[in-house]
Amino acid sequence: MKSYQVTATTGPDALRLVDLPEAKPQAGQVLVRVRATSLNYRDLMVVTGNYGEVKLPLIPLSDGAGEIAAVGEGVARWKTGDRVAGTFFQGWQSGPPTREVPQTALGGALNGMLAEYVALSENGVVAVPPHLSFEEAATLPCAALTAWHALVMHGNISADETVLLLGTGGVSIFALQFAKMHGARAIITSGSDEKLARAKALGADETINYRFHPDWEKEVSRLTGEAGVDHVVEVGGKDTLGKSLRSIRFGGQIHSIGGVSGFTSDVPLGDIIRKLAVVRGVFVGSRAMFEAMNHAISRHQTKPVIDRVFSFADAPAAYEYQQSGKHFGKVVIAV
Repeated sequence: MKSYQVTATTGPDALRLVDLPEAKPQAGQVLVRVRATSLNYRDLMVVTGNYGEVKLPLIPLSDGAGEIAAVGEGVARWKTGDRVAGTFFQGWQSGPPTREVPQTALGGALNGMLAEYVALSENGVVAVPPHLSFEEAATLPCAALTAWHALVMHGNISADETVLLLGTGGVSIFALQFAKMHGARAIITSGSDEKLARAKALGADETINYRFHPDWEKEVSRLTGEAGVDHVVEVGGKDTLGKSLRSIRFGGQIHSIGGVSGFTSDVPLGDIIRKLAVVRGVFVGSRAMFEAMNHAISRHQTKPVIDRVFSFADAPAAYEYQQSGKHFGKVVIAV
């Protein structure tokens, strides 16, 4: 089978297309014929050596969808032809995570989805919403579930609340869709008026161009009548966390899910204490959360936002496009 491997941590140029023995399902596993995969910021961190130690060569990407081509001995939950997506954490089924869960992450601790076939645990796949294409379903395992975990599972978002979203990448756009699904007000930032217009068309109530408003937390305050927002989906990290803390209301929640500007920060503890703020780390989610999210996506007929689909042969170009920051929503690779 054809597969990509990360062979070094020098960037997208370290991806190599290789021939590997076709994956075979062992007992308790299913063989997935991968039809599409999608990129996350984490995947850039892996190929640039900013994701800690990973064992190379590594088949990259946590996110992918396809149909089951074969089932291993003892598998009763699935049959050939079922449309599924892999779970980011193969070992997190439900309930609180354990310290072992990160060692079951696809495209990091374990080989990932950028291959023609992958063998996964029968408990490491979920059925995809029937109205979605494979390309759309491939966007769900990391970005969508992270946004769902933050706003719905932990945040208990409601229609009388306001959410601040930073940027227009995959997590932020899914968070926008889930906020509007629950009737909440959404404020979103970007350095591009074109991207802000697209966000507005998706339901964003207010937009802020941070190039014109570098102190965007002051604009958030103005837009909320000095009250602040109930939730921030915090993807920026070092350069944005302080501003996010100044943007929330008393008792507000910051869902910290990334560090595009870096993961080391001088956290303003005074702001956390004075505002009775909740700052919570969010790292994707469990299979049970994934299934609950897919039920909501099916009920509301929600369609993921895909910026561009690359061919399997152009996978390195997909990485470069993701790295450029030009995308709105998700970048997908068709297999």
